[in-house]
Amino acid sequence: MAEQILKETPLKAVQVEALVVTKIIKHCSQTFPTTATGFLVGMDVQGVLQVTNSYPYPTVDIPATDSHHDINNASNAAAAAPRAKVNEKYQNDMIKMLKEVNVDANSVGWYTSANMGNFVNSNMIENQYFFQKELNERTIALVHDVSRSSQGSLSLRAFRLSPAFMTAYKEGKFTTESLQKSRLTYKDILVELPVTIHMSHLITQFMHQLPTQPPTEELKYPSNIYSLLKDPDTFNSPLHPNFDALDLSIDPFLEKTSDLLLDSIETHNTELNNHQYYQRQLGREQAKITAWQQKRKAENAARAASKQPLLPEDEWTRLFKLPQEPSRLETMLNSRQIEQYARQVDGFTANVSGKMFAVKNNLVPESQ
Repeated sequence: MAEQILKETPLKAVQVEALVVTKIIKHCSQTFPTTATGFLVGMDVQGVLQVTNSYPYPTVDIPATDSHHDINNASNAAAAAPRAKVNEKYQNDMIKMLKEVNVDANSVGWYTSANMGNFVNSNMIENQYFFQKELNERTIALVHDVSRSSQGSLSLRAFRLSPAFMTAYKEGKFTTESLQKSRLTYKDILVELPVTIHMSHLITQFMHQLPTQPPTEELKYPSNIYSLLKDPDTFNSPLHPNFDALDLSIDPFLEKTSDLLLDSIETHNTELNNHQYYQRQLGREQAKITAWQQKRKAENAARAASKQPLLPEDEWTRLFKLPQEPSRLETMLNSRQIEQYARQVDGFTANVSGKMFAVKNNLVPESQ
C-alpha cells in the first residue's frame, strides 16, 4: 500500500547532498573532456528525490594518444557505461554492500558530465530509458556542465524522460504519422526538475563562521593598489562579494556556444534534406505503382472481354519496394539540443546586455 501511494506521488524536486556534488564535480573534472558517468543512491521522500551518495562507473583505460578517433571511442565507451552488463553487476554488488552497513541503498538514477551544454544525444536517452524502464521508474539523470562550472557558476541539472516519450521510445516508432497521432514534439522529450543542494548543520555553521569580525578601530587608507593587495587586514572571505561579475568583457563561452548552435542548425538542415529525399523517392515509387495498377486494370478489362482469366492486381507488392521512412528521433534530439544552445546564448547575452546598458553613457560618445 505504501509503495502504491509512493508511485502515485509525482516527483516534484531533487535534493542533492553537498558531498555528492563535490564527488561529481571532482570525477567530471578529472576525466574532462572524456564523458564521466556514475550511479546515484538515495531515497524518495514524499515526491522529493534525495540523493545521498554517488559512485563512478569503472571504465577501461585507453592509452592516451593524439588520435581524435581514440578520444571519441573513450567518450562513447564512458557514455554507454550505465547500461553495460559489467557495470550493472558492479552497481548491484555495491548496493548489496551498502545495505549491509545500513545506509541508503536505493538506486535513484545516474549522473553524466557535459561540455557547453551538449548532453542531448542518443546515449543520454538510452541510459535514462534503461534506468526508468529496468531498474526504477523514479530515477533521474544529473547533468554537470564542466565548462560552465569552471567559471565559478555551478551547473547541475536533473532530467527525466516524459511518459509520452517513454511510450513512443518503447514502441520504437518515430515516423511522421506516429508523431502526428501522439502529438509528440522535441519539447516533450525531457522533463527538468528543480535541484537543491543540502548541507549538514555542521557544514552550515562552519560556512557562517567563515567571515571575520569587522575591525573596531579606524583603518588607514592604502597609498597604492599594491599595498591594498598585500594588506593582511584585507577582507578575503570566500563569502565576500565577488566584483568579477562587474567585468564588461563578453562571456568567453558565448562565441563557442554560438558555433555549436550553428553546427546543430546545419545538422538539422541535413536531416531535413534526407527526409525530403525520402519523400521524393516515395513519390516516384508511388507514381510507378499507380501506372502499373492502371495498366493491369486495362489488361484485365481486355481479358474479361475476351473471356480469359484475370491477372492478380496485388502483384505490385512483389514488383515494387517502397523506401523506408527514416526515423525522426535524431531530428527531435537535435531540435532539443538547438533549444538548449539557444537558451544558453540568451542567458549569456542577458548578462552582457545588462552591463552594457548600465555603462551606456560612458561607452557612447557625447554628441556635440
